[in-house]
Amino acid sequence: MIVQLKKGLDDQYKQEIIDKINDLKYKTTEVNTQKGDYIIGIGRTDFDIRQIGQLPGIADIHRVSDDYKLVSRKWKVKPATIDLGDGILVKEGSLSIMAGPCSIEGEEQIEKTIRHLKTNNVKIMRGGVYKPRSSPYSFRGLGIEGLKTWFKAAREAGIKIITEVMQVSQIEEMYDYIDIYQVGARNTQNFNLLDELGRVDKPVLIKRGISGTIDELLYSAEYVFSAGNENLMLCERGIRTYERASRNTMDINAIPILKEKTHLPVIADPSHGIGIRDHVEPVALACIIAGADGVIYETHEKPHEAFSDGQQTLNFNESEKLIHKMRKVFELRESM
Repeated sequence: MIVQLKKGLDDQYKQEIIDKINDLKYKTTEVNTQKGDYIIGIGRTDFDIRQIGQLPGIADIHRVSDDYKLVSRKWKVKPATIDLGDGILVKEGSLSIMAGPCSIEGEEQIEKTIRHLKTNNVKIMRGGVYKPRSSPYSFRGLGIEGLKTWFKAAREAGIKIITEVMQVSQIEEMYDYIDIYQVGARNTQNFNLLDELGRVDKPVLIKRGISGTIDELLYSAEYVFSAGNENLMLCERGIRTYERASRNTMDINAIPILKEKTHLPVIADPSHGIGIRDHVEPVALACIIAGADGVIYETHEKPHEAFSDGQQTLNFNESEKLIHKMRKVFELRESM
């Protein structure tokens, strides 16, 4: 059960609502976000919802059977909109494109990538300054100083930044220099990190775990929402299976399923999903047809010289062609 409280509700009325729910043998948890105040009720007793709904101070009440309640579409039918400022919105009914290198390598690379994005009217740049790598000897990013250099150039160009946060201690130092925190596949169940991201007022994109289920991705989002941050996006980036012909198995099934289960925007990552440059384009287009609200992918001027993930990274010419095709496919989907 989700009880949405009226704004500025007096503590006395709030306590009366909590007491009434507790009387029904339901455990209550208060959730306060930047957008609303809620009481979550967990229990199994059947009751007439009007017993609660008629109490003063309640704006809305919903029965939600899913264990992940706040991110469920069963109570919030209107899809969420993520406002990045400057008229840049991530939402259902539009196609958000996020592109850039796997790793931020230096000022020249940043400037060239920004020029490529601006030429193609892409408003969000992806890139890593802290890189979780399988090998400790691989390039692991430029850190906060690299982020500051990137931020300065991006702000001057009107470009928003999405980058990965790997641990709690990085949240605060990154805050002034990013627009979207990205939780990578390896950290999807880092619950300490998710809790802390629930306490910030910037959007968070959560990638599906390397071998995670769809429900586990939704539970991860519930952690952030229940800690206070409603500005969430989910990302399908492929999962590890027994198949070895591609880096991962892109679960395109997950996109319409997530759209059915949650009110949050769903983003597709075809670069990691298949891990093969020549096949990123068809996978990206298939994800759009499947209902994705956006696509995040990797591009670099010279992928063969990239510090990381060059095998799945498009060059600028390939990227430009993909952007054009994605927009055409999106128009086709919306007209169907």
